[in-house]
Amino acid sequence: QVQLVESGGGLVQAGGSLRLSCAASGSIFEINVMRWYRQAPGNQRESVAGITSGGSTNYADSVKGRFTISTDNAKNTVYLQMNSLKPEDTGVYLCYAIVRTGRNTGTYQYWGQGTQVTVTS
Repeated sequence: QVQLVESGGGLVQAGGSLRLSCAASGSIFEINVMRWYRQAPGNQRESVAGITSGGSTNYADSVKGRFTISTDNAKNTVYLQMNSLKPEDTGVYLCYAIVRTGRNTGTYQYWGQGTQVTVTS
C-alpha cells in the first residue's frame, strides 16, 4: 500500500505564492508519474500539472508560467510552486501518483486527501 500526504495549502492574497508538497510512502518500487489536480466547489476535478519519472512536465494552460512542478526522487516527494496566484486558483489540491510496488508487479494509482488553497482578491 502507498500513502500520499499533501501539505502547504493555506490562505493567500491574490498575487502571492504557495508551495505545495506531496510525500509518497509505503511499498514503492518506482513512481512513474506524479500529478497535481484541483477541485473547486461546483467544478470538475482538473489536472493542474504533471511530471514523469524522466522529468517531463506538463501544465494546464491556466497555470503555465505561474506554477512549477518538481520532484525530489530521493524523498519520493513532488512539489508545486505556485506564484502569482489568482482567486480562480482556489480549490482543494490533490496529489496523484502512478506507482509500481515491486519489480514484477503492475502499476497502481493512488490519491492523497488534498490540501485547501484559498486565494482572496
